[in-house]
Amino acid sequence: MTAPATSGIEARTAILTVDDDPGVSRAVARDLRRQYGERYRIVRAESGQQALDALREMKLRGDLVAILLADYRMPLMSGIEFLEAAMDIYPTARRILLTAYADTNAAIEAINVVDLDYYLLKPWDPPEEKLYPILDDLLESWHASDHRAVAETKVVGHRWSARSSDVREFLARNQVPYRWYPSDESEGQRLLSAAGATEFALPVVITAAGKVLVEPNDAELAGYVGLDTKPAEQFYDLVVIGGGPAGLGAAVYGASEGLRTILIERTAAGGQAGQSSRIENYLGFPDGVSGAQLTDRARRQALKFGAELITAREVVGIEANGSARTVRFADDSTVDAHTVILATGVSYRQLTSPGLNELTGRGVYYGSAMSEAANCAGHDVYIVGGANSAGQAAVYFARHAKTVTLLVRGKSLESSMSYYLIQQIAGIENIIVRTCSEVIAGHGDEHLERLTLRDNDSGAEEIVDAQWLFVFIGAAPRTEWLDGFVLRDDHGFVISGPDLPMDGARPRGWPAERAPYHLETSVPGVFVAGDARAESAKRVASAVGEGAMAVMLVHRYLEKS
Repeated sequence: MTAPATSGIEARTAILTVDDDPGVSRAVARDLRRQYGERYRIVRAESGQQALDALREMKLRGDLVAILLADYRMPLMSGIEFLEAAMDIYPTARRILLTAYADTNAAIEAINVVDLDYYLLKPWDPPEEKLYPILDDLLESWHASDHRAVAETKVVGHRWSARSSDVREFLARNQVPYRWYPSDESEGQRLLSAAGATEFALPVVITAAGKVLVEPNDAELAGYVGLDTKPAEQFYDLVVIGGGPAGLGAAVYGASEGLRTILIERTAAGGQAGQSSRIENYLGFPDGVSGAQLTDRARRQALKFGAELITAREVVGIEANGSARTVRFADDSTVDAHTVILATGVSYRQLTSPGLNELTGRGVYYGSAMSEAANCAGHDVYIVGGANSAGQAAVYFARHAKTVTLLVRGKSLESSMSYYLIQQIAGIENIIVRTCSEVIAGHGDEHLERLTLRDNDSGAEEIVDAQWLFVFIGAAPRTEWLDGFVLRDDHGFVISGPDLPMDGARPRGWPAERAPYHLETSVPGVFVAGDARAESAKRVASAVGEGAMAVMLVHRYLEKS
C-alpha cells in the first residue's frame, strides 16, 4: 500500500483503490496520484481483505475516506463484496466499480447492492476525459456532505406496526441516519426501559441528542432530527408546493434565476421518483441512478442556489389576496408569495379488496417501502402493478427476496412498462410475472399471512402464503384541497393553459385581459407542473422539464404584473 503524506486539513482524507492485478493497481494509483496526490492520500491495495484492513486502520486513526475504487473481478472477495463491507466502515465514501467490457451487465445487475455512485470501464484512457471529471464530481458531492461521526437516531417499534414502518420510511427518505430496534428483542427492551416508555406506546424515537419521542407525528419528528419545518420569511417570489422531480426542478431554476424561492414538502423530497430503486431511462445517467441519489443531488442543488426547503408541512389551501397568493398550512399558519407552482404529484391508488386496508403497514405497503427490503430476505414477495414503478421495485426486491411475483391485471407488460425494464425482468430468474391476475383478499391477524389471487382469464382462485405485498397501481392526484380554487378534471388533475374550458375567445371565468400561459391554472399566478397536471406525461424527465418551464412562465407573469 502507498499513502503519500500531505499537509492541511485534507492530509488525512484518502482515496483508496483496490485491484488484484498489480499492473492495473499501480496504473490506477499513478493516475490518481498525478491529479490528486497533493490534496489527498492515495491508498493502494491488491485484495479486498487488504483494503478492508487498511480502512479499519484509518478508521481507528480518525482518517477520512472520500472515494473507494474497486475492481469487479477479484479472487476470494469481489469488488461488490468489498464495497458492501466497506460501507459499514465508511458509509459516506463515494463508491466506484472498475469493470472490463465483459463485466458490464453483471456490474449493472449489482448496482443496487452497494448503492453504487459510478462504474468505470477499463481502460479509462485518457484519464483527463474518462476518469478525472467523474472523480471531481464525486469529490465535490462528498465535500458537500457531512462526514463527521454520525450520531444515530434510534427507533424502537413493533415489526408489524404501521406507524413504526411510517417513521422508518420518513427518516430513510429524508436521509436521517437511524438504527432500528424491534421492541420484542433484548436491545429494544433495554432502550424502552432506559427511556421510561412502555411497549404499549410505540414507536419510540430517541434522537441523536437523547430526546425521547413517544409516538411522534411527522412534524414533531422532523423538528427534532434537524429538518427545517418553518418558513424563514413571510413573503416570497415563488412558493413551490411538492418536492418531487417537478417541484425540485422548479426550486432549482427559480432560485438559480434570482427568485426568492421556498419549496414545501409534506413528507420527503423526491416524491414517487425518490422511492424508485433504479431509474435507467433518465437523460444523462446511462448507468442508471436511484431515486434517492437523484433526489439528493437535486435537493443539494436547490439549496446551493439559495432555495429554502421545508418538510413535514401540509398545505390545505391557497387564497388570492390581490396580487399576493396566500398558502395556508394545516396548523392555520400562512406564507405569502407573488406566485405559486403546484407540483404535488400523485399517490398510488389503494386496493379495495377485503382485508387489505386493515393490514396496511403490516405487510401491505403502497410504494416501495425501501426500509422493509432487508426484512424480505428469504421470503416470497408479491408486487401489484404493471408500470415502471412496479418493475423497478421487482428488480430491486429480487436481490433480497426468495421470489418476487409481479401481479399484472393486463394481458402483458408491453402496454404499460418500458422495453428495457421488461427485458431486465425476463433475465432475472426469481421474478415471476403473472398476467391477468389480481389480489381479491388479504388474510392475517397481526400482519399479512396469506393472499387470495384470481386469474381473470379462467376465474380460478388461489390462496398463497405471503407476508409482503407492495402495491403500485394507478395515479391519484393529491388535489382535493384545491377544490373550488382551481379547475380540475373529473379525475382530480389540475387543468392549465390551452386545456382550460373556453367561453368564447377566453377561458371560462378567466379574470385577466391576457390569455393564460401554458402551465397556468384558472387562477393567474398559480401554475402547475408534473404529474398533478391534466394530460401530463407521468415521467421523471418531463416533470423536471415542466418545473423549469413553469419558472420561465413565472418570470413572464411577474414582468407583466
